[in-house]
Amino acid sequence: MSNYPFSYKLSWLPRFLKPSLAGDAQDFAPMAGTLMDPPPKQAVRLAFVGDISAVANRSAPDCDPAIKALLGAADLVIGNCESPVVDRPSAVLGTRLGTHHAMSEPFLAEALTAVGVAREKLVLSLANNHVLDQGIAGFDETIAALLRLGIRTIGLADGPVVPIQVGSLDIGFAAFTLWRNADEKLFAGRVSMDSDPASWPPAGLDLLCA
Repeated sequence: MSNYPFSYKLSWLPRFLKPSLAGDAQDFAPMAGTLMDPPPKQAVRLAFVGDISAVANRSAPDCDPAIKALLGAADLVIGNCESPVVDRPSAVLGTRLGTHHAMSEPFLAEALTAVGVAREKLVLSLANNHVLDQGIAGFDETIAALLRLGIRTIGLADGPVVPIQVGSLDIGFAAFTLWRNADEKLFAGRVSMDSDPASWPPAGLDLLCA
């Protein structure tokens, strides 16, 4: 079963009925960053995006041309596959109510085209609480669909770090989830829940992203 606190579960319906961009930022560190000077001789452009899901809509999104150009110019795009990719949801009622996620393979392909992301330059994490929303069969179907689309995946239980060569650099990606909408034993052996960086082997990598 889900490991979310009961008080948080009670807030889901009001948040679903009245979504808002307002939030509580008190637990977040202030944004900070510095540019390397002089710049490195070897560089790649990574674009990190958020959840990819069909809960809010059933058709490909409209994308600002500037954002589409930015994503299209990236050497690698990393996102989160927030919805299982299935032909037909098994959790029919939950999917209709929005508590269970699902999206079709054509929707995902059309959405990626709409935002200018080439599939061969995309990496999707499957380490999230919704990955088993359509059961184990839906999980297996998702992996098969992403393989057909030529999309690489991270966040599976076969290893905490997935090395990917981007240009001349070897970059490792670690994805994990601490939150589940299903029992832990269903996640174990399928989805990475390893949140300890000490267990992530960094050997041979130019950069490690988590």
